[in-house]
Amino acid sequence: MTGWIRMVVLMASLGATSLVAAPALAKPLVDTVGDAGPFSVLVAAVKQAGLEDTLKGAGPFTLFAPSDDAFGKLPKDVYESYFKPENKQKLRDLILHHVVAGTVRARDVAGKRLEAQPMAGEPLLIDATRTLMVDHGRISQTDLKADNGIIHVVDTVLIPQ
Repeated sequence: MTGWIRMVVLMASLGATSLVAAPALAKPLVDTVGDAGPFSVLVAAVKQAGLEDTLKGAGPFTLFAPSDDAFGKLPKDVYESYFKPENKQKLRDLILHHVVAGTVRARDVAGKRLEAQPMAGEPLLIDATRTLMVDHGRISQTDLKADNGIIHVVDTVLIPQ
């Protein structure tokens, strides 16, 4: 007996007259990445850039998420410049350079070299011929699922030209 049928039989034996599905818990990209590990800088950048609603949107999106360590690799003056209030657009462009409309799964790019157009900036080179790379960053975790897309953890902040 499948789980679904067992549940219906159990509910019928308990006198239930209708079956109501539990509401799905919404877990968009920005919340998923916030729960996934050391991404406090990325989450703060998304909020400061005013992109929370965008990354909670319908999608689907692919987010190449730089970890806190990736942000730590930036020169201090470059890092600080992104977070100045007068550079909000520059910060928005930086974050959107890590976001591709659509879903790019690791299995879809395995063994290939291709370009993906981010929401800001020039195309990103995805190279999965040896190890999984995006531009000059190595992807350390793939295919973290969110309700509105997928997340790949990258060890480098991808700077738009």
